Amino acid sequence: MNRRLTIVLLLGLATCGLLAPTAPAAATAVYACTGADGRTVFQDKPCRRDQHQRVLDLPDAPVASPPPAAAATPAAPAAPEAPQVPPAPAPPTAPLPVLYTCVRATDGTTYLSGNGAPPPYQAPYGVLGAEQLPLSEVYGPDRGGAGISAPEANRGRVTSGMVADNYVWVQDSCRELGIEETCRALRDAYDENERKLRNAFRSQRPPLERREAQLQAQLASCGS
Repeated sequence: MNRRLTIVLLLGLATCGLLAPTAPAAATAVYACTGADGRTVFQDKPCRRDQHQRVLDLPDAPVASPPPAAAATPAAPAAPEAPQVPPAPAPPTAPLPVLYTCVRATDGTTYLSGNGAPPPYQAPYGVLGAEQLPLSEVYGPDRGGAGISAPEANRGRVTSGMVADNYVWVQDSCRELGIEETCRALRDAYDENERKLRNAFRSQRPPLERREAQLQAQLASCGS
């Protein structure tokens, strides 16, 4: 295909509106030469003197526009964070109770108490071990007894007045426990309460369960 035919085709496409530029391009001069016979010839050089000349500016071959940038793939949504499970609450604690170990004045046995100064009480003088007297002297005539001597003394009539005359006031002695002793005593009390709880009927359980909760709170202050 010669250059003139190429120019003619380009001009025809431009006339029909089929050649739409897709990007800015430089213009090329095309000469339309019309002869005496009315024919028009398109060429890329000026017309002859005997031809009517028109100059047409045709764009060069369109420059292909760069392809549009590919749309960025949206990032996948971040996986929702797993809800954080709050730590289990620590068991409630209670201050250690003040406990005392007490010795009974009557028989020397020990027991635990929350009172370091138990009230005094009356005990038979004979059970204290301070003085062992025969019944004939304890309940003899000079003490309001029946006036008989042993071994018949155990057959006499003993009145409440006779017994009251031989009672004395006594008081248990107590000592405050240290922290380790208190914790050990609380563990023993907890084990004993658990034993009772296992063997209790349903109606007997509520006070033992309250005692269990109390001991657990107190033992939490012992660190184990």
